[in-house]
Amino acid sequence: MDAFGINKIDIDVMRSVDVRTVDPMTLVDILDTKVDPNKPLPERMLDFIRQIRNPYCFRCGDTIVKVSYTDTTTTMEERMEGFFRAL
Repeated sequence: MDAFGINKIDIDVMRSVDVRTVDPMTLVDILDTKVDPNKPLPERMLDFIRQIRNPYCFRCGDTIVKVSYTDTTTTMEERMEGFFRAL
């Protein structure tokens, strides 16, 4: 178990959710999450994980969102910049 109370098996199950077959109503809508920006980062992260339940697959309104994470030092901003430059 890590600081979030999640073990490797839980993470593997969360990662393996198939957006083609998952019932959208079983996913948390990210628009319903509320994170206090005044809390320290570790507390905000824990609060978000508790609310979203699966950070790999959730809803944004009626849209199912599937996220994958890479162990890298490249920031999200750098990835987005590269994406838009490639268009």
